[in-house]
Amino acid sequence: MKRNDINTLLAIALILSATILRTVSAGMHLYNFVPMAAMGVFSGAIIKDRRLLALFVPLAGQFVADLYFQLFTNTPGFYPGQVFNYVAILAAALLGATMKQPKPSNALGYVLGASGLFFLISNFGYFMSGYNGYSLSGLTKTYVDAIPFFKNTLAGDMVGGILLFGGFFLAQKLFISKLKKAEANQ
Repeated sequence: MKRNDINTLLAIALILSATILRTVSAGMHLYNFVPMAAMGVFSGAIIKDRRLLALFVPLAGQFVADLYFQLFTNTPGFYPGQVFNYVAILAAALLGATMKQPKPSNALGYVLGASGLFFLISNFGYFMSGYNGYSLSGLTKTYVDAIPFFKNTLAGDMVGGILLFGGFFLAQKLFISKLKKAEANQ
């Protein structure tokens, strides 16, 4: 198996594992402590050479988690304005795809930016659902009401970013070194 294929499979496995965190954190009542933006950035940054796959994987993870919530919990998985969350994940993945070198300092900045982008886009979706009305005061109320949740979003993205990027580079070193040893023994 080629190094690029190993990297892609490893990245997909990490993203899908992080998706599970969404259901676990909801069960533990840690609302918004989910690395959604981090998964998008990670996917875009690591699966660069397969752009459609890089965009599809975090969206698929979100969809599977939403489906789980819809079918097996009292929390609605699909609701008005949910499409904006998918747009935010897509924006995070596109942002990650612009990362030239996925190293810790770059990843931190991109995850912070994607987290803010996710906040803006997803809460605009909430506003467009009409819960606070369709006025400037309704838009303002939507974003002000969302500020307390943003700390969990930011924390989830930071922890998720560290685990995704750190886990990837750690596993990559392990797999690549084993691959090189196997090739040397042939």
